[in-house]
Amino acid sequence: MFVRKQNDMKKIILTVFVVIAIAAVGLYFYMYKGHRDIATEEAAYSVKVAELQKQFSENDSLSNKKYLDKTIEVYGKITSTDLGAHSIMLDEKLSARLKDSTATGFEVGKSIRIKGRFVGYDDLLEEFQLDQATISE
Repeated sequence: MFVRKQNDMKKIILTVFVVIAIAAVGLYFYMYKGHRDIATEEAAYSVKVAELQKQFSENDSLSNKKYLDKTIEVYGKITSTDLGAHSIMLDEKLSARLKDSTATGFEVGKSIRIKGRFVGYDDLLEEFQLDQATISE
């Protein structure tokens, strides 16, 4: 009878150990999953900067739910560049941080289409923000 209790206890300990090990492996893979590659993702939305501005002025909370953390493609004219900071400004309303630090050839006034992750709308500066932006062809 004593041997039977020991065997039952060993089974319980082994079962608990296996459950903990499976949970630990699952947690590890959840925490250290691969990063998104925005450049290869399909754009969820394709809009002009003016249309983005219009949607946010009508209903900013709904627009945030729609665009936040999504890959979007945006059309606009380059109004300024800061290649030292790897960023460009479109239509004086959208700031895009470029993924590729070697990107060159941006001319102020030139129309461009970029794809990136929508980070949000800055109320203070009144501008939209993209990061991991790449030039769309």
